[in-house]
Amino acid sequence: MTRLLEFDEVEPDTDCICGGCTAGRRARLHVAAVRDGGHAAAHSVRRRTAVLFAAVGTVLGGGALGAAAEPTPGGSSSTPAPGTPQGEVTGRFGDDPADGAVGRQALQGITREQIIARAQGWVDQKVPYSMSSYWSDGYRQDCSGFVSMAWGLDGSQTTWTLPDFADRITKDELQPGDVLIFNNPSNPQSGSHVTIFGGWADSARTSYLAYEQTSPSATRRTTPYAYWSNSSAYLPYRYKALSPGGSTGTGGGSSDGAQTSAFPGADAFGPGKSNASITQLGQMLVQRGGGRFYSEGPGPTWGEADRKATEAFQLAQGWRGAEADGLPGRDTWDYLVNGKGRNIDGASPPPPVTPPTTTPPTGTPPPAGPTAFPGTGRFLPGQSNTYVQQLGEQLVRKGFGRYYTQGPGPRWTEADRLNVQAFQLSLGWRGAEADGYPGPDTWRRLFG
Repeated sequence: MTRLLEFDEVEPDTDCICGGCTAGRRARLHVAAVRDGGHAAAHSVRRRTAVLFAAVGTVLGGGALGAAAEPTPGGSSSTPAPGTPQGEVTGRFGDDPADGAVGRQALQGITREQIIARAQGWVDQKVPYSMSSYWSDGYRQDCSGFVSMAWGLDGSQTTWTLPDFADRITKDELQPGDVLIFNNPSNPQSGSHVTIFGGWADSARTSYLAYEQTSPSATRRTTPYAYWSNSSAYLPYRYKALSPGGSTGTGGGSSDGAQTSAFPGADAFGPGKSNASITQLGQMLVQRGGGRFYSEGPGPTWGEADRKATEAFQLAQGWRGAEADGLPGRDTWDYLVNGKGRNIDGASPPPPVTPPTTTPPTGTPPPAGPTAFPGTGRFLPGQSNTYVQQLGEQLVRKGFGRYYTQGPGPRWTEADRLNVQAFQLSLGWRGAEADGYPGPDTWRRLFG
C-alpha cells in the first residue's frame, strides 16, 4: 500500500543534537549567501515541504524511516565552514527580523562619549573574538559587529556595509567615535578590518588610540596610523546619526576630542568618568615621564594608570597629602599644559612646543629633545637611566611603541630594542645598522 503525505516542516530548536538536525545545520553553513548568488529560500527560518514516501507492507516494520534520517553524502563534519570573518549582515541575535529589514533600519542618534563608552564596555568584559558567536547584547563578536554595537545599530553589519551608515571624512577631521575601515580588494570576505578611533596618541598624529575587536578579545591600544598593516588602504568614516555635543553623564570635558588649555574642572576626572580631557591628561603625563604607568595608550576612560601617573607627577613637584591624591586639580593641569615644574623622573621638562613668534637665527638647534647623544653605553642590558625612558617615550610619540606591554620605563628591555629596531628599519637600514641599539644617527633622527 502506498500513501502520499503532505506536512508542514517546522525548524527545530537550534540546540537539537539529533543527526538530522545536525546535518541540516551543517548543510546551511555551506549554502551561498543571497548576495553571492544563493537562493533566498535556502535561508528561510520556516518552510513548507511536500514529502512523498512509499510505505510498502507495514510502515513500522521496515527501516526506511530510520535510513531517511541519516545525513546525506557531502555533509561530513570534516568539511570546514567557509571562512567569512565578516559574517553576514544580521539583526540582533534572537530577534529574527524580516528579510532585508536590517539594511533599512532607522539610524539612532548617539554621542561620541556614548560610542567610546560602549566600546570600552566590551574591552572591560574582554569579549572574545568570534566570527560566528554573539555576545549577550546580541551583536556578533567580530570587528564589524563591535562597531555596530558601539554605534547602536539594530544589527551586525560588515565592513562592506558599515560605510552605508557613515560619511567619508579626512584624517584631519578624525575625532573619537569615528572609524577607520579597510576592505580587502583581493578577497572581500577575508582580511578586512575596522577600528574605532579614540584620539591621537601624539602631537604629530602618527599614532592613535584604537578600540578594536581582534583575537583574542576586544582591546584598546596605541596603534600606528592607520594600522599595523595595509595602512594606506584604511579610510576614515563618521557615523551619520552622530549627536552633536551632549554628555552621557560620565564626566565633563570636551566631547569632540579637541585639545584645550583651560582646566575642564575637577569633576571631569575620577572613577566612572570618560571624556577627551582624560585622554589629553594621559598624553601630557606620558610626555612628562608617565608612560610606564600605562599598559595601553592613554584613553578617554579614567583608570588606575591615570591616577598613578597623576600622583607621580604631583609627588615630583614636592606636593604631599591631599595635594598628591592622583586627581588633577587646577594647579596640576596648569603645570602640565604650560610645561612647569619637574618631570616624573625628577628632570626638568623640555620647553613647551609652541610656534615661534620670530624666525630663529640660522643654526639654532630645535627646542625639543636632548642636545647630545648620551652614548651607546646607556642602552645595554642591565642599564637603567632617564635616557632609556626618554628614548622609549619618543619612540611612542613617533608611532614605534608596539612592543611595549606597559609604558616605557628607565630600565633597558627587549621591548626597547625591538622598537628601536622597527624605527631603524623604517629608515631603510639593514644588518648592523638596524640592530635595535641606538647610535648617534638613530638618536638624531629620532629626536630631530
